[in-house]
Amino acid sequence: MRNPYRDIFTAPGAKGFSAAGFIARMPISMTGIGIVTMLSELRGEYGLAGAVAATFALATALIAPQISRLVDRYGQSRVLVPATAVSVLAMGVLLLCARYDAPSWTLFACAIPAGCMPSMGAMVRSRWLVLYRGSPHLHTAFSFESVVDELCFILGPIIAVQLSVAAFPEAGPLAAIVFFTIGVLLFTMQRGTEPPPHPRVAGKSTSVMRIRGLQVLVVTLIAIGAIFGTVDVVTIAFAEEHGQRGSASFVLATYAAGSCLAGIAFGAFKFAAPLPRMLLISVGVTAVTILPLLLAANLFMLAATVFVAGMSISPTMILTVSLVERLVPPARLTEGMTWISTGIGIGVATGASLSGMVVDHFGARAGFGVAAGAALLAAAAAAGGYRVLRRTAPRATETTIVHSASPADVVPDSASPADVAPVREGESH
Repeated sequence: MRNPYRDIFTAPGAKGFSAAGFIARMPISMTGIGIVTMLSELRGEYGLAGAVAATFALATALIAPQISRLVDRYGQSRVLVPATAVSVLAMGVLLLCARYDAPSWTLFACAIPAGCMPSMGAMVRSRWLVLYRGSPHLHTAFSFESVVDELCFILGPIIAVQLSVAAFPEAGPLAAIVFFTIGVLLFTMQRGTEPPPHPRVAGKSTSVMRIRGLQVLVVTLIAIGAIFGTVDVVTIAFAEEHGQRGSASFVLATYAAGSCLAGIAFGAFKFAAPLPRMLLISVGVTAVTILPLLLAANLFMLAATVFVAGMSISPTMILTVSLVERLVPPARLTEGMTWISTGIGIGVATGASLSGMVVDHFGARAGFGVAAGAALLAAAAAAGGYRVLRRTAPRATETTIVHSASPADVVPDSASPADVAPVREGESH
């Protein structure tokens, strides 16, 4: 049987940019949990630790789409290096403030510019799209990158938590800075596979978030991200309550391992069912499998539960990326894909902050109630937006979405606000 994953790397440069992208994405899973581990050790407050991590995640979520919009316009190599420099410098100052017991407000002040971290997953997927647009290999490539994301979430928490616990509290976030700097530099050096920039034509450029289908996906992912943020914070607190703080990283790695295995299997097969229907099913499975977290009595039970819960994550993300590729014009694709990370980032910020407060007041197990509530909200959002996705996702050409939808369903690259119908609250198709 032919290996579909081997085939995608026959294109020149594919191995290089994917490997560099893997290194650059390690901070995705290391930074937030590294901040929580560092501050909980240095300050002894999960509420503060979760709030600072949430500020960083929220800043990243809001700034990353603007960076990606610049990338679409000017190219990856011209934008990623200066954005990375700002993020790394701010994160370094954050570590110094934590080390020398600076006022709490300085931690938040540093976390905001540290959020100038580009969405490297979107950058890598944009390169795959240039290579394989319209080819069956694109599904496999997107699936592979989803697996790479999960590998980052398997390795990242282990590295960050173990370094902070075994060496010194700032070691985890510091390692994230090193990975990020090296990865971005290696990635931007590979100019041969860089997507061409798309300078804007005359007139105002409207955000791709005016596309209704993309709005549905982002709202759903905010709830999914809240699950991630909650599981990160509460798992650390749960392990500490059981006297095994260092084991938290392995539990989180188990969560990502379930997603990784499911992603490998999902990417190896082609499915005939419509993407919106498959997304609805996947999010529904997420909601069902998160609920048993409330019953975990020890770390072994927690690890087993999160492994099962993680098995719906990669399929959900693969389907989401595939839907974005059909919804967003090619010249705005990096921005469109970054809104996926933005939705997750907003959710992570919300989940980390809420669960941190719940843990401080009611204990670790109660914190999983935040994840359960977020899972139910995700299922409700996916179900409520199903008809919108079913109507707007099909695309007949590579330059626009051609179907019977209204003009508000599509945002051309050169669209102005007047070209896009307003989206009214409660509007449905």
